[in-house]
Amino acid sequence: VQLVESGGGAVQTGGSLRLSCGFSGLPAVTYCVAWFRQFPGKERQALAKLRANGQTYVAEPVQGRFTTSKDANENILYLQMNDLTSDDTAQYYCAAVASSEVCSYDIRSNTFRLGMRYWGTGTLVTISS
Repeated sequence: VQLVESGGGAVQTGGSLRLSCGFSGLPAVTYCVAWFRQFPGKERQALAKLRANGQTYVAEPVQGRFTTSKDANENILYLQMNDLTSDDTAQYYCAAVASSEVCSYDIRSNTFRLGMRYWGTGTLVTISS
């Protein structure tokens, strides 16, 4: 399984970024792919998830500003981030597991985070005022 994130960078407060996660090697009908971010010294925080059947969900703390979607033709999961603030400065990661069941877990739970089996190397997002 390979996960490759891209799209991170530096933007000013109020700006937008779209992160991409290209994923491969997962079973076509049984997987869960998710976006996380990590602040220094903190646990990784789940932001959004995609189930193999196309269902997506965005965590409540970022609903209204972040959306997630899958490319119609390629195995790419996007994270569109709008109205960014300095509080969004973090390392952003893509993660996956060959299990649809994990996607049914509460996205805020440790069980969901610990259920991820594969991780990308991350992409840094920096928001400046």
